[in-house]
Amino acid sequence: MRELPHNGPITRARWPDLVNELDQWGEAERVATLWWRDDDAVAPTAGLERLLSIAGGVPVALAVIPSVAEPELAVWLARLTRSTLASPLVVLQHGWRHANHSAAGKKSEFPAERSCEDVVSDLTAGRARLMALFGTTALAVLVPPWNRFAGSFLPLLGTCGLCAISRVNPRHAAFPVPGVIEVNVHVDLVAWAGDREFIGEGAALGNLVGHLRERRRASVGDDEPTGILTHHLVQDQATDAFLCRLVAVTGAHAATRWLDATEVFAPTLFVPA
Repeated sequence: MRELPHNGPITRARWPDLVNELDQWGEAERVATLWWRDDDAVAPTAGLERLLSIAGGVPVALAVIPSVAEPELAVWLARLTRSTLASPLVVLQHGWRHANHSAAGKKSEFPAERSCEDVVSDLTAGRARLMALFGTTALAVLVPPWNRFAGSFLPLLGTCGLCAISRVNPRHAAFPVPGVIEVNVHVDLVAWAGDREFIGEGAALGNLVGHLRERRRASVGDDEPTGILTHHLVQDQATDAFLCRLVAVTGAHAATRWLDATEVFAPTLFVPA
């Protein structure tokens, strides 16, 4: 098996490298925790059904866009939840409209130039709509569109009934403000800067193995589970194949566990705002 570099970031890896990394977690008597977030859900689609079929019993957290979420999605998810074959499902709040409010620079629904009043209005409306549609399946977790959310607005989340946030890349702090936990994703499988297809097996495994290794070595917070990010609306067959193998490889390894989002965002999740 090819050895990965001992120093510096891992940019590409192969399946034996992932198994080797998980072996090292096991040898240290530790469990490598993972979680799965899928963004931009609004309605039942063939792509979403295929994604959940691939997941099997692996928990999936669906980031749903509140303003355009269709009631049929709630009915469909409720029916799936009653199935013993379905993966555990929860809903996260994907902003409000997934609309860009950034006057310049990178896209963001909640850039610093927006007023606090508008931000509170959007987030409160989004929380209320998801609760009305999905009930307790809708967790009090914000997934800001494009993974961007101005830090000045973090203290407002509690006012909006939210107690957690999920963005991208290793978090700087578990609690960016009191009462709000942050748990991010670290492996985005879509090549957004390119053709919007699969980033490729080598790159995906490189990001995955790299974050796991950094956690094991405490180069980043070792208590933040490694997050996989998918987008079922643009998912291609190569991504499907990668996910099928990832579920199989991790499921067969004793030093790996996929977390449900209710575990991921504890302990703040069930504390009243």
